[in-house]
Amino acid sequence: MDDIKGKIAQLEDYIMKKCLWQFNSRAWDRKDQNENILKISTLLLCEEHFIPETPADRCYWVEAVSLVDAFKNRYPWISALNKTEKKELMEALKERIDFLTITGSLNKELTDPLY
Repeated sequence: MDDIKGKIAQLEDYIMKKCLWQFNSRAWDRKDQNENILKISTLLLCEEHFIPETPADRCYWVEAVSLVDAFKNRYPWISALNKTEKKELMEALKERIDFLTITGSLNKELTDPLY
């Protein structure tokens, strides 16, 4: 379990330092971004197809492609994981990013209905 926590920490660190999409100003935006970018990233890591059908899909897809490229270049261990391990890792990463950017965030603007 410590091994997966260490791997999640590496990926989380990259996202928190390098990805601007995590800074959306509303909780629902952050939820959509986290869900879609990390879902598509998982598909790409597992070499499964994703065809963007909407403008939003294309935005998420571009971010996912960039993220997967960075993960593969910076963390070569990710390519050694099998599909199941990659999916479990990415799901745990999503939960962690959701906590950091939404549920555990102290930013009151995320839920302010007038903002």
